[in-house]
Amino acid sequence: MLDLSKLTTEARNPETMHLDEMTPLEIATAMNREDAHVIEAISAELPHIAQAIEWATESLRAGGRIIYMGAGTSGRLGVLDAAECPPTFGVSPDVVVGLIAGGEQAFIKAVEGAEDSTTLGEEDLKRIDLQARDIVIGLAASGRTPYVAHALDYARSVGCHTVAIACNKDSVIGNHAELAIEPVCGPEVLTGSTRLKAGTAQKLVLNMISTASMVGMGKVYQNLMVDVQQTNEKLVVRGQNICMAATDCTREEAIRALAEADGHVKTAIVMILNGQSAPEARAALEAASGHVRAAIGA
Repeated sequence: MLDLSKLTTEARNPETMHLDEMTPLEIATAMNREDAHVIEAISAELPHIAQAIEWATESLRAGGRIIYMGAGTSGRLGVLDAAECPPTFGVSPDVVVGLIAGGEQAFIKAVEGAEDSTTLGEEDLKRIDLQARDIVIGLAASGRTPYVAHALDYARSVGCHTVAIACNKDSVIGNHAELAIEPVCGPEVLTGSTRLKAGTAQKLVLNMISTASMVGMGKVYQNLMVDVQQTNEKLVVRGQNICMAATDCTREEAIRALAEADGHVKTAIVMILNGQSAPEARAALEAASGHVRAAIGA
């Protein structure tokens, strides 16, 4: 029988042994107090997270992908982070990919047995034509999910960089990956419910990896989302505001530059700061590999 007794994520929290007797305020207070441990746990893993960011950026520069893999909550978090990248950074949905055991339907409803498969992870990676220039990041709060462990084995055989994100030390998936990120947040408020602290920790790590790698790809100027996709009225205004913040221009000037730049915020910014036409600004950005700071410096 599977022994979970040594996993921190499965232990009982002595601070919440009377959870069922607490008032709503007491429960919220206890959860808030426990959530503070997440930040502490991640702080200890920052050097490992930085290494994952470097590898992810290298993969993107080489034309590869960031691929997240997980089951249950961990899988959903990977899919969520991947889905947020196209509107935030203007990348194709194929650049950051989230795979969840059991397929897309598992995002809504659990698929029985999928996470225990020793072959499904490899099959999912083959289906998307995994290449050596990709990076595969496996997620499992427990750190033992077979779907993830065997997928990491296959990714290593292909020649990919591999990263495991777990919330127990010396995790199984950590032993199957090139790099292990293991923030240990302590027992959950609700015993074994890893959608709580463990889930929060995993999402924070994914935020760091995807955001920082996109910074490395030139998707950010100063601290502005200069490749944001303007897919609704709010984002059209945000594009104007970003252009204004980056150049200190008026809204009318931003609207005019964005129109000439076909709505591309980075191009509009370079146009204004360099006093260039849209074609000239596009050429400057291309020569700078998409980095606004380098384009205006040139």
